[in-house]
Amino acid sequence: MPPPGPYEAPARRRHPFRDVRLHVVSGKGGTGKTTVAAALALALASGGHKVLLVEVEGRQGLAQLFDSPPLPYEERKIASGAGGGEVFALAIDPEAALLEYLELFYNMKRAGRALKRLGAVDFATTIAPGLRDVLLTGKAKEAVSREDKSRRLGLAYDCVVMDAPPTGRIARFLNVTAEVAGLAKVGPVRGQAESVMALLRSPRTAVHLVTLLEEMPTQETRDGTRELRSQVFPVGAIVINKMRPPLLPKSELARARSGSLDRGELAAGLKEVGIDAEPELLTALLEEAADHARRVELENAERRALADLRRPSYELPLLTDVDRVDLGGLYRLADLLRAQGMVG
Repeated sequence: MPPPGPYEAPARRRHPFRDVRLHVVSGKGGTGKTTVAAALALALASGGHKVLLVEVEGRQGLAQLFDSPPLPYEERKIASGAGGGEVFALAIDPEAALLEYLELFYNMKRAGRALKRLGAVDFATTIAPGLRDVLLTGKAKEAVSREDKSRRLGLAYDCVVMDAPPTGRIARFLNVTAEVAGLAKVGPVRGQAESVMALLRSPRTAVHLVTLLEEMPTQETRDGTRELRSQVFPVGAIVINKMRPPLLPKSELARARSGSLDRGELAAGLKEVGIDAEPELLTALLEEAADHARRVELENAERRALADLRRPSYELPLLTDVDRVDLGGLYRLADLLRAQGMVG
């Protein structure tokens, strides 16, 4: 039996997030959550949809992925989706969001500028970190709710995708009412937090978790899912990123793992392609095959552990140097998410 071919996505399923307006993407550091958030935004923009992609950590990771200048605190078109869709991006800056908040709720535009010069904005968000998260999530909520009567649904954006903090901090980041409990019992700050929570805990939101088929990311995904569920946040999809297909058929993997691959058959195969089957080379290849088989076995075990979470799961391949994470690579990942049915 020949080895498997290039990466193929799992079979298509019905789009389970049809009514979601805010897609929150989280994941352990190094799993590629920013890449997945960008690919999801492109996938959602297909069919003429308008999508806003926001980041909240100040890393300018989206600008790097889309090969664009650093994103300002304004919505800027950065890509087109299939069928005439558009992807806009925004880097939410807490200071700018606070000034906008003061102007919106307190009509303090000039006073806000004075506070900025005095450094009071940094002071406020430093002594009250919960306020920072209210501002960040509040801006995303505003984009979800913003009206535009010229569009078919009367909304400025069909969907908003948030590149959110890592899994270990995501539940606390989203739980803005707890964060402001000691800051404001009543008033606009409290009201803003409660309106944000109403969205975050509604069917219009889904928190997607990005992981790898490795022990630590899988465990953090399981822990994060339990924490999100305990705080009544809607867990969306599990996106398994950077997948590598098995290099051997299933029967050969079992033999490689047990060390029973046919040494003579391997030598004959090497000779057919003009490679001398030196004993040292044969031994090294058999050891590599055994290591590969053990890795596949461990990945299958992690996949079963993720299946226990009972959430829709999708798989994206590891992009190589030839098929790397540039704009072309993002479009390929977006196509795979559509092909698997994460996006309708």
